[in-house]
Amino acid sequence: MEPLRSEEAAPESTGLVSRSRRVREAPTPRAALAAAESPRTLWAAPDESTVVGSGAAATITADGPGRFDAIREAAAELFAVGDVHAGTLAARPRVFGGFSFHDEHVGEGPWEGYPGARFVLPRVQVTYTDDEAWVTVNAVDAGAADVERRLDTATEALLDAPESGATAGPPGVESRTRTTSKAEWRDSVTAAIDRIDAGELRKVVLAQALEARLDAPLSIPDAITRLGDTYPNCFRFLFEPADGRSGFFGATPERLVGLRGRTVETGAIAGTTGRGDTPEEDEWLAEELLADEKNVHEHELVADAIREQLEPYAASIRAGERGIRRLATVQHIETPITAELAVDEHVLSLVEALHPTPAVGGLPPDRALDTIRDTEPFERGWYAAPVGWFDAAGYGSFAVAIRSAVASGDVATLFAGVGIVGDSDPDREWDEVQLKYRPILDELE
Repeated sequence: MEPLRSEEAAPESTGLVSRSRRVREAPTPRAALAAAESPRTLWAAPDESTVVGSGAAATITADGPGRFDAIREAAAELFAVGDVHAGTLAARPRVFGGFSFHDEHVGEGPWEGYPGARFVLPRVQVTYTDDEAWVTVNAVDAGAADVERRLDTATEALLDAPESGATAGPPGVESRTRTTSKAEWRDSVTAAIDRIDAGELRKVVLAQALEARLDAPLSIPDAITRLGDTYPNCFRFLFEPADGRSGFFGATPERLVGLRGRTVETGAIAGTTGRGDTPEEDEWLAEELLADEKNVHEHELVADAIREQLEPYAASIRAGERGIRRLATVQHIETPITAELAVDEHVLSLVEALHPTPAVGGLPPDRALDTIRDTEPFERGWYAAPVGWFDAAGYGSFAVAIRSAVASGDVATLFAGVGIVGDSDPDREWDEVQLKYRPILDELE
């Protein structure tokens, strides 16, 4: 574990100091993000406040299998001593970040600057609630009067952030490079099915990567804004390395876990079909999906595994009614799951217990991960891994980072995967991967 790093130091140690202020007529999140300093952060989720982070008051990093514990322990140290005046619960200090998919992670290629785990306490945090905005300034080992002055400066800077008119359109794609050819894909899926037929696996999720060279550098604030317009009920996120050389962003429909008090919210999303051109065709496709044996089987594997992973922590678990989650380009089978914990837990304990869900890994987990490592010719990095936030109480919200890309300048690398079970067809699974590229690719082309 890399120790906690404070980006701001003063001779007298005072721990975390945080001050917040309500701001009227604040600029849009897009304008705030465009004006933010590196590393920039964005988190926008259904039924949650939208947060834009600028800079880093403190950074926590970790690597390897113990990264979940290491992040939790370092964050406890950060939050242990503090002088916090939030004004409203939504504006409280939080750390934002994510984890790598695999325990053994190599931060190379597009993932340079992304360690096995990295969380940032933003230097300036702008929180958008339903009807107002709050500016929060965080500092470590700084005096309260100094932080108050920084809050004045940050508020003025926010109010001066320019609105640049209409959101810019996609930059255009000059060329695409796939990590996996169609022939290689067929071989990989067939080999996975052979392992399933032999009883080594029940399910495995195989992914592809697509490098897109763009006609112009990508404006991530504009791309995320467009994603918000198209996918308002998804979890949108942006995380950058310290120097802002790249940005990992996306709009994922899949919640990993949310914790408030002892109430846990999670769910199973697995099984996919396209959208229809008419409401009638849409409904027909949804009914076909719910009746499809392969997709229902894949979904039930995920739902059953999530319940099993929660059982050691839960006093009760309840699954809601299975239904259809409709997005702009696809439809999924979805089952909401809630639980009440038997004792207080930190959200990262649940994140570690649930990751990876069978929706992005497979069953049994260890054999599925070995198969993914043996098969995929690229580094997953933070793709399909937990991203989100938590606070001093250990409450938080995490999503599964699918429908995502990592972009730097005029290059973006997209990721998409599908679940392979015994009766999977390689060509149908190939087509589903291409469908799952669309949310991000549509914001590039």
